[in-house]
Amino acid sequence: MDSFWDFFWFIISFFLLMAYLLVMFQILIDLFRDRDLSGGLKAVWIFFLIFFPIITALIYLIARGQGMAERHMAYARAAQADTDAYIRSVSSGGGSAADEIARAKALLDDGSISQPEFDRLKEKALS
Repeated sequence: MDSFWDFFWFIISFFLLMAYLLVMFQILIDLFRDRDLSGGLKAVWIFFLIFFPIITALIYLIARGQGMAERHMAYARAAQADTDAYIRSVSSGGGSAADEIARAKALLDDGSISQPEFDRLKEKALS
């Protein structure tokens, strides 16, 4: 780099490249997260993102930006709920012995496990 301005424009162009990649990855994540969009339409969006990236990204953000935000918030809420449920199960010791025996009994009645397996689960829960 010969001058300050070369370095300055390098920093600006690098920042724009990173912002562009961030937007592209967010669009790809949103495409694969959307369960309402068919596979064919996802392929069309990806095709246009590859061959006409900037225009397609702008069109996607304008046309589907609101839904993109809603899907992101739903994903965040689901992740938070899963985390809370895990923390509750760990902090309560994984449930009471009666709950574990009831689950094992349901599996036995369902035919998913045999009587010896039920007995082992019951002993484990009571210990």
